[in-house]
Amino acid sequence: MNPLALVALVALAAEPGAAPRTLTFQDMLVHMESQNLELQAARARLSQAQELTSKAWSGYLPQISAGGFFTRNNIGAEITLPTGYVIRDVGQPTSQPDPNVPGAPTNLSIVPSGLITAPIQKLNQIGAQVQLNQALFAPALCMAIKSARIAEDVASLSTEAVRREILFGAAQLYFAAAGLKQAVSVQERLLDVFTAREKDAQLSFDAGAQPKIALLRAQIDKTRTEQDLVRARNAYQSTIQALATLLNEPADFNVEVPAEPVLPAGIEELEKAMLKRPDVVAAQRTIELAETGRSQVKWSYAPSLGLSAIYRWANVTGFTGSNTSWAITLGLQWVLWDGGLREAQLRESNAKIAEAKANAGVAENRARDEVRRGLLDLASARANRIKAEQQLQLARESQRLVDVSFKAGTTTYLEVTDANTSLATAEMGFVGETLNASLAALRVIKAAGLFAPPAQGQQQ
Repeated sequence: MNPLALVALVALAAEPGAAPRTLTFQDMLVHMESQNLELQAARARLSQAQELTSKAWSGYLPQISAGGFFTRNNIGAEITLPTGYVIRDVGQPTSQPDPNVPGAPTNLSIVPSGLITAPIQKLNQIGAQVQLNQALFAPALCMAIKSARIAEDVASLSTEAVRREILFGAAQLYFAAAGLKQAVSVQERLLDVFTAREKDAQLSFDAGAQPKIALLRAQIDKTRTEQDLVRARNAYQSTIQALATLLNEPADFNVEVPAEPVLPAGIEELEKAMLKRPDVVAAQRTIELAETGRSQVKWSYAPSLGLSAIYRWANVTGFTGSNTSWAITLGLQWVLWDGGLREAQLRESNAKIAEAKANAGVAENRARDEVRRGLLDLASARANRIKAEQQLQLARESQRLVDVSFKAGTTTYLEVTDANTSLATAEMGFVGETLNASLAALRVIKAAGLFAPPAQGQQQ
């Protein structure tokens, strides 16, 4: 692409068709809550984790199942059985004399009074059944339910920690964009100064009061300032684009300079608040979760009692003469030896408890370290801001005096350039140190667990 065309394209892109809206810091946080895709994914993961208790309860609540079958046998079979007997005189002896059998032969005989034919195996068999299982006493399942509740709490705390990290990242971008916006304003003011200086140099050169080198230096300074302004604007737009990506919306907004965050007085209050950070609390709850897991293993040594009920229907009546049947079973199960599995699980649970306690200590120490180092960084940033403000005041006064001397003809343009360069450096330094102080305060608040914008639908 032609370089001139590229410059024109950039210039057109920099000219907004309509005045962009102003997105305040609080509006940005609200938009992040409702539109950020990472937050939506984190909440979806939390919704999945919140089903742990329901899953655990499913083992203790009644379980009902139903089933049916159809069987095609290779052959059908039936059996005929008498339904009763009577004694009758058949008119002749029913047996031959036998010395091994007591008594004598008679004409009496036992004959069936009725017959019934019962199918043993039908050619086509159809059946269905409904079964109910209910745990009556299962202490290990009770511990599993308790573990699920704690796991849900840990998942909720972890999601809140992720939420705060995402919002904090957006807050840092917002402060950075605000700082860059101030830098653009500084560059625009400097460009006005150097444009006016170029005009003065042109007039002085035309009048013969200044050599051409002074005019060239003024033109070079103006050109350099124009380049700096383009870079500042592009950096600002790049940061706005990154923030818009987090917000999941078009980059059609500007930011305003937010006030520096206010910290509670005293490190004691900060460290006290630090213990309520979601990640620190989650680490503490993880200890309880590990201890509940060990209790679950211990209770697995106890017997379990359960109830089972079943109702069946089939097209084969069998010997009962009924197509339906039911049964209720009360069962006791007690695992006396499982090959050492529970002993191994107990040792594993003890190790998990030790790990959880160590991780909780690490989380607390890390949070305390972040607070203390953050306070040191904040003190340095505020001190640097004070010095930068003093340097800016001195640079402005120096530039004013040099400008007066230059107009009186007692100062060279080289001295004017040095004064203007010092002023530009001081202006940008003050903007940078102001941004650093705000970010340092924001990091301390976040380290103390006090950066907690209310979740969507909640009040402060």
